[in-house]
Amino acid sequence: MRALLVIDVQNDFCPGGALPTRGGDAVVPAINGILDRFPVVVLTQDWHPPGHISFASAHTGNSPFDTIELPYGEQVLWPDHCVQGSAGAALHADLHTDRAHAVVRKGYHPDVDSYSGFQENDRSTTTGLHGLLFERGVQEVWVCGLATDYCVKWTALDAVDLGYRVVVVEDAVRGVAEETVRAAWAEMAEAGVRRARASEA
Repeated sequence: MRALLVIDVQNDFCPGGALPTRGGDAVVPAINGILDRFPVVVLTQDWHPPGHISFASAHTGNSPFDTIELPYGEQVLWPDHCVQGSAGAALHADLHTDRAHAVVRKGYHPDVDSYSGFQENDRSTTTGLHGLLFERGVQEVWVCGLATDYCVKWTALDAVDLGYRVVVVEDAVRGVAEETVRAAWAEMAEAGVRRARASEA
């Protein structure tokens, strides 16, 4: 049983958003084109309360993209993004969300960030995604969406750790920065994540 995990295809991560990936909206047609090939489709959605701990604006004297140490480890500080109920947090209007079996929201705890679709950055608070997939008999996950070097990567690596076969759809992802994207692909390859194109799904 296969599942497609569509990671954070939200307005704030697309051009014109608060934290855009280059060409982020270009993933939408590729994702829409493969939704019907998977018996299970799950969308994730970044869903931060105002003043979230990952926002640079919540830390006096810090700027976006600074890093600080939090109780659970290093944290990149981001521009305010994907605030609950905002237009930026909404899933991209052209994404065929009616095909999804579930939407998993993450990052809604005010004091911990969440990149992975499976667990938050404290590495102990789970999202419920693994239970959902397990109950449906999923053994292989295909991961797409935004962004390659953060939420896609963390989701793929956690899926490997949980025992899934993992494929990242390379033409249905976009990243934040070239250097971190290259590092992410290398890290995922080392973990056993396979790359494929949407046409191979």
